[in-house]
Amino acid sequence: MLNPWRLRLLGLLDSLGTVRAVAETLHLSPSTVSQQLAVLENETHSRLLERSGRRLHLTRTGLALARRGREILDRMAEAEAELRVLNDEPIGSVRLGVFQSAIHTLAVPAAARLADSHPHLHVELIESEPHESGPALRTGEVDVIVTTTDYVEFPWDRDLEIIPLGTDPVVLLLPADHPLARRRVVDLAACAEETWALDRPGSYMAELTRRLCHESGFEPRVACRFGNYLLLLQHVEAGRSVGLLPALAVPPGHAVVTRELTTPVHRNVAIVVRRGTAPRAAVDAVVGALRDHPDIPALSAPGPSAHG
Repeated sequence: MLNPWRLRLLGLLDSLGTVRAVAETLHLSPSTVSQQLAVLENETHSRLLERSGRRLHLTRTGLALARRGREILDRMAEAEAELRVLNDEPIGSVRLGVFQSAIHTLAVPAAARLADSHPHLHVELIESEPHESGPALRTGEVDVIVTTTDYVEFPWDRDLEIIPLGTDPVVLLLPADHPLARRRVVDLAACAEETWALDRPGSYMAELTRRLCHESGFEPRVACRFGNYLLLLQHVEAGRSVGLLPALAVPPGHAVVTRELTTPVHRNVAIVVRRGTAPRAAVDAVVGALRDHPDIPALSAPGPSAHG
């Protein structure tokens, strides 16, 4: 295999004319330059040099290799420059775990912007609810998560970096013709006799709904449990139940009414990464795209915690 450094010596000899000039340019001894050129001849199994008096000249083969060598060295320099750019440029894959209400409002638009701005970066979106995403981040199943840090069952230790995004109000879902829909705000105690649509057992929203109902003096009578918020919305829309969801989870176009609670409840939404995550440039790009989002009405400035 051709040695790039020895190709450079040959090209310099072609340009400068003498072994001494090459040696002075590279701060080497003339004998070192001569020895390396002799090694290059052995490597190529070609006669590259001929002596005329006390000077070495390049043979026709030597001249051809010197010219080709300069092209090779130029290509190598270009490749090194590209690598330097790519090392600063986000590259590779980042697994982004997001709770479902933020997938289409936040994560999909961020991934689309990254596809345009950083074509060497691939973002894999994974639905991951708050009770799942923290453990998945810690074990390395995902690299970045969008979650709520109000999920107190998970320890938010110092090995995790939390970047606040804002707060998302929790709203009461009612069928469009429900009598409580005439109120601007609703006391949850007024829903004690209703049937409820809840998230899966053990999930953040299921536990939050149960806690808020208990604080209002009743146990919710559960009609259904859906991990898919669209199914939950459709159940309420059909007049079969009421429910609680974050405002982010209620897209326009559904025949449901959302009402604030008399005691406002919010969840704190944040991006979380492991400290020292590699490749950091790729993770930083994903975090930056998530933070640099267009206005989302449901996501506002920090407010009271859902556990406050």
